[in-house]
Amino acid sequence: MHTSESAIDTHCPYCALQCGMRLRPEPGGATVAVEERTDFPVNRGALCGKGRTAPAVLSSRVRLTQPLVRTHAGQLEPATWEEALDAVAEGLARTGRTHGPDAVGVFGGGGLTNEKAYALGKFARVALRTSQIDYNGRFCMSSAAAAHQRAFGLDRGLPFPLADIPRTGCVILVGSNLAETMPPALRYLTELKAGGGTLIVIDPRRTRTAEQADLHLAPRPGTDLALALGLLHLIVAEGRVDEEFIAARTTGWEETRAAAMAHWPELVERITGIPVPRLREAVALFCAPESAMVLTARGPEQQSKGTDTVGAWINLCLATGRAGRPLSGYGCLTGQGNGQGGREHGQKADQLPGYRKLTDPAARAHVAEVWGVDPDSLPGPGRSAYELLDALGTDVKALLLMGSNPVVSAPRAAHIEDRIRSLDFLAVADVVLSETAALADVVLPVTQWAEETGTTTNLEGRVLLRRRAITPPPGVRSDLDVLHGLAARLGVEKGFPTEPEEVFEELRRASAGGPADYSGITYARIEAEQGVFWPCPQGPEGPEGPGGSEGSPGTERLFLDRFATDDGRARFVPVSHRDAAEVPDADYPLLLTTGRVVAQYQSGAQTRRVDELNAAAPGPFVELHPRLAARIGAVEGSPLAVTSRRGRAVAPARITDTIRADTVFMPFHWPGEGRANTLTNPALDPTSRMPEFKVCAVRVEPA
Repeated sequence: MHTSESAIDTHCPYCALQCGMRLRPEPGGATVAVEERTDFPVNRGALCGKGRTAPAVLSSRVRLTQPLVRTHAGQLEPATWEEALDAVAEGLARTGRTHGPDAVGVFGGGGLTNEKAYALGKFARVALRTSQIDYNGRFCMSSAAAAHQRAFGLDRGLPFPLADIPRTGCVILVGSNLAETMPPALRYLTELKAGGGTLIVIDPRRTRTAEQADLHLAPRPGTDLALALGLLHLIVAEGRVDEEFIAARTTGWEETRAAAMAHWPELVERITGIPVPRLREAVALFCAPESAMVLTARGPEQQSKGTDTVGAWINLCLATGRAGRPLSGYGCLTGQGNGQGGREHGQKADQLPGYRKLTDPAARAHVAEVWGVDPDSLPGPGRSAYELLDALGTDVKALLLMGSNPVVSAPRAAHIEDRIRSLDFLAVADVVLSETAALADVVLPVTQWAEETGTTTNLEGRVLLRRRAITPPPGVRSDLDVLHGLAARLGVEKGFPTEPEEVFEELRRASAGGPADYSGITYARIEAEQGVFWPCPQGPEGPEGPGGSEGSPGTERLFLDRFATDDGRARFVPVSHRDAAEVPDADYPLLLTTGRVVAQYQSGAQTRRVDELNAAAPGPFVELHPRLAARIGAVEGSPLAVTSRRGRAVAPARITDTIRADTVFMPFHWPGEGRANTLTNPALDPTSRMPEFKVCAVRVEPA
């Protein structure tokens, strides 16, 4: 263990940067002080306010410290762990006996460690025998994952380390506000510019990130696909295509070129609202240097055409030879802390550990052998996240939920809250009494980042080790303990260890030979090497790595020699623009887009319990342009009602000229009447099953 006078080197519990930090236990040992850890290469000591204040959630004043069971009178009351686990096991087993195994659902989270995500997927398929498992990471970057798989044959958020970004010639950043969502990462863009590189930001709002840009394009929400196609049209028309790269390393170019040529610049201007000269300027900036990157985040991904939208940006990289080469490529900025690893090891509806497909007989056989079960006993793919939540109370009658708060975070949230309330049985394992946990029949208080050891995989594909720094309060157990206890009560006595490293050793075997191969990674290597990039197969003599010479060094940069497809070539996929699932009309004449603010995180279940963060961002708001405010009679700070076809939200007006006049913005961190996801549209991408969080039709009026 790397310590310094009892300080523990570990990582932040929040976003996918997984910033390094040092924790020093304070007198009494109940909490810790956060110190800089300048040796970790991702953040080099920098931390945002969320990371600095993360220990506040360790306080018994704000977190759960004992199990709760709902009484016949309808109240959640303290219970013993034995009573609580008995109640959960009986609730799940009773439902399975009465209605069949697929009437029991499991919903996980992108903040769970790799060990917990792996164990949860195994628990669903081995102990419960249900196909009905998915996780909130489906709401994070599933469209980018699907596009990655389709084009490159492999999905890893960034195919290169963050350190490559300042060394490239140009970055197009699509739908990301790094300055607020990942503040320590903003330095990579400022270093890019300081070194002579250029930054293009695409966002309907002039965010703090967009203010750093050499060129800011503000398209109408839902038109990112048309924008990418328009840029590719210009690249072809201006003779900027890399024909040699296309011939040597890709397939499908002719069909893709034909699709792009149907999106001429004047048409794209009408669709997006971006003038043709600005489109030409973007092409010139992107194509001028030898190397360039496109990075996307939730903006283009959380759309009912998110996979095709990301695919269009990938096509832009391929057409210009900006993929599979040093300092170039397409990458996705993963959101949640373990959004990458969380989907690699089995808590996603269609996947087994190692990023294997649940429908692949060889994958089923390999994982079943590791698990000691018959491959035929493993259920097939289940419902995606929103479809699973939508089926609650009808087809799925009992739910075990870990590390997620869909009452706030799911689209069409009022409907999902109703679905959750209609369940025969709900068990929630969480750190705090979230809005979803408050509806449960049983609430299980579990350990959090500083109280447990486990691995996460950051947005670069770097597998990291969080280390336990303090002892959890009495009455709190780890998620691994919970799954062990439940499995035993369901008749599965073995196969669910409680020690994280033991679980990781099994994960290594289960992932071996898969696309996300962790078999060459060990806790010791992660500590010695500041994280290990996957894929990292085990060498013939073991996983020792660079120091032991026989193990794989890991794969810091993907695709430099070949892409992960059968023939080693990247796939162009022809796509065409189509409208969002909802477009403005007379009843709902405006567009709503949603996002985050710097002081809060995701559904706010944890950050809303930190005084310093609440002082900085106390509640929801509606951001709108002065012209729109004048037209509807809105006044700064006065309550505005935003109404969609799914419901109504009320929050104070924030009037600013940094947003398009046809668009309003709401952050999604809060419950209650200001809940932005009351409004959002659950229209799903046909490939990724990602809901269309980022665009829906609304009307706005003073409340």
